[in-house]
Parts: sequence; C-alpha cells; structure tokens
Amino acid sequence: MVTIGMNYEVLEGKGEQFEAVFKSVLELMEGMEGHSASSLYADVFKPNTYLIVSAWSDEAAFKAFTTSEKFGKVVDWGKEKILVGRPHHEIYGGEESAPAPPAGKCPVAHDQAM
Repeated sequence: MVTIGMNYEVLEGKGEQFEAVFKSVLELMEGMEGHSASSLYADVFKPNTYLIVSAWSDEAAFKAFTTSEKFGKVVDWGKEKILVGRPHHEIYGGEESAPAPPAGKCPVAHDQAM
C-alpha cells in the first residue's frame, strides 16, 4: 500500500468549485483498480491550499489513474480555470494505512473510505 499526497493551491474564490470537482474525481477514482480511499483537507493557516490524501495498492495503480484520459481532462481544466500553479504530488509509502493528516489540516468536502 502507498499513500499519495496531492497538494493544490487554488485561485481566490475558487475553493468551493475545487471541492465540487474533487467529489466528481472521487467518483472516477472509485472505479479505479488499486484505489482504496481518498480524503480532502484544507490548510486552515493558508487559505486556498488543499491536500488530497489518497491510498493505493501500489504506485503503478496511482500512475494508471494519473495518466488516464479522464484525469488528464480534469488537470487541463484545472490549470486553465482554477489552480494557481502546478500541483505537487508526494508518495508517502506506508504498510497498513494512510498517515494522519499533516498538522494544521482539517477535513473538508469529503472523507470517504471505499
């Protein structure tokens, strides 16, 4: 099992829209082989900054998701309409479960185990 941290900074006033898109992407992720759970967190100290923590069976499953055509369309839309800059992804690894969210984060929008 690997845990992926996907860090995003969104344009001022676009937070609710980003959260809504996350819900749509989560529906796509539910059908992806190797995906177990994902949660969205907002940084309470830095407005418009989000972290998606996502658990996958392995890096190959996550890569299959990020290279899919549907994910590519969401990324292109995000770059044009909602994100301040390029997102940053980190692989945390992990044997049993996803790590606790980083300090200063609180759940928003959606927290679902599949």
